[in-house]
Amino acid sequence: MTTTSTPTLTVASHTSIGYAVRDVLTLSRRNLLALFRIPTAVVFAMIQPVMFVLLFRYVFGGALGSSVPGGQYVNFLIPGILVQTTIFGAVGTAIGLAEDLQRGLIERFKALPMARMAVLGGRTLADTLRNVMVLIIITGVGFLVGFRPHGGVLRYLAACLVMLLFAYCLSWGFAFVGLAAPNSETAQAMTFPLIFPLTFASTIFIPLAYLPHWLQGFANNQPVSQAADAVRALMSGTPAGDSVWVSLLWSVGLIAVLAPLAVNQFRKVA
Repeated sequence: MTTTSTPTLTVASHTSIGYAVRDVLTLSRRNLLALFRIPTAVVFAMIQPVMFVLLFRYVFGGALGSSVPGGQYVNFLIPGILVQTTIFGAVGTAIGLAEDLQRGLIERFKALPMARMAVLGGRTLADTLRNVMVLIIITGVGFLVGFRPHGGVLRYLAACLVMLLFAYCLSWGFAFVGLAAPNSETAQAMTFPLIFPLTFASTIFIPLAYLPHWLQGFANNQPVSQAADAVRALMSGTPAGDSVWVSLLWSVGLIAVLAPLAVNQFRKVA
């Protein structure tokens, strides 16, 4: 009996995992299709980071000149803008889940024979894939305004993986916010007080030395600065120090804390 039951359990386990993966991919496709069926939303999602690039490139770039590490502000700026863009893209997880909850779609998903994890997994995966598209566009815009990464293709791809992983792990926190909010407007309003201090009190736009002394301790040790420093070092080809490993540790820590919160909140609403 023992020799015949073990393979059966193994096959059943593999089958369940396969069905769960299929459900996650199906809902990811559904979320991406829903996004592209609203072209104005896609356009405005692209316009905001492009405006940040142009604004900081030609306003702050003229003020800071060659005083930033590496000598060219545009090469300092674009990696930071890419990190900021992926983080802002992860905010879409909160808005999307809040809309699904408000429309009753999550209740319908609950009634279907599908893996419960597919709703959260599909949403976070779809937003990560959307971030990939935005990264490609902002990279192109960066090249147009003078950005030149000197780290090579492999280091550039490694930098993209670091920031996508960071944004993906952070999106689980936004998933919790979206499930806890009564509607999408409230979800969006709840995310900005969390995002703006982390992005603007960081090394995304300016070097640490340019920040007030009382803010430097927070800015230097918070996760967004670590991610920005890691991405910038990889893209520029300069020594990264501990920033890459610290950024990866932040990512692991964030998902270890935020994913259980999101899953627990999902169980409450679904």
